[in-house]
Amino acid sequence: MTTDEKVTLREEKETLLLTVYGKAEESRMPDSLLRDRFAAEAIRRVDYDFSKLKVRRDDMISLAIRAHILDGWTREFIARHPDATVLHLGCGLDSRVFRVDPPASVRWFDVDYPEVIALRRRLYPERPGYTLLGTSLTDPQWLDAVPSDRPAMIVAEGVLPYLREDEVPRLFDRLTSHFPAGEFGFDCYSRLGVRLLRRHQSIKATGASVHWALDDPHELEARIPKLVFLAEVKSHDPAQLARMSRGMRLINRVFMAIPALRKVGRMVRYKFG
Repeated sequence: MTTDEKVTLREEKETLLLTVYGKAEESRMPDSLLRDRFAAEAIRRVDYDFSKLKVRRDDMISLAIRAHILDGWTREFIARHPDATVLHLGCGLDSRVFRVDPPASVRWFDVDYPEVIALRRRLYPERPGYTLLGTSLTDPQWLDAVPSDRPAMIVAEGVLPYLREDEVPRLFDRLTSHFPAGEFGFDCYSRLGVRLLRRHQSIKATGASVHWALDDPHELEARIPKLVFLAEVKSHDPAQLARMSRGMRLINRVFMAIPALRKVGRMVRYKFG
């Protein structure tokens, strides 16, 4: 397929190219975990110099692991609630709806900035029960377009750290008040993790700013009383870690041995209602 989509996104919006490229490249590996043919097809149509993002093989595998965990949590929720609403916050160019492939009984909403949603419309096909919403997550009005009569699985991947410290609790408060019940699944970083993330070569290449941090998952329970912490994932699956470079495996061992480093970056899951 020919390249036909010129992309001029900047800063936080540009980071979506980092994640979709990493997943697409991981999907081309013989031992791919994600096998995301939709992402691979999308980046073939994007006119952009991905080399500037300096995405390494280890980064690609890490991105695939993160996505795979969130995909799994989403599938589990849908299995228990086949008429659920799925809300994918800051969807970027992620093809989760196609990877998970929910039944037509599920209402799925992908939410991101209007220019990102416009690009998605040009790169990905439509499907039954699938709605795209072009808006800033911090705009309190966009939830009016989402029916509130079903339990909701709310997924956020690679987006919450870019919000301001006070914006994330306000967003979660609106979401838990809107739906009768549901779950959240997302990635987060400790305050040390945010400082390290700001130094990551791929983030620096976009000029994006990183803000929101979560040192203790129970912090959110204190801020949002409806939230109940369920689980967290701090380390990579050994089989996936084995795919990474020797240097990355050594770094992982060091991080897992030191409590402050163990919580630098992790996946967390909550329920409400």
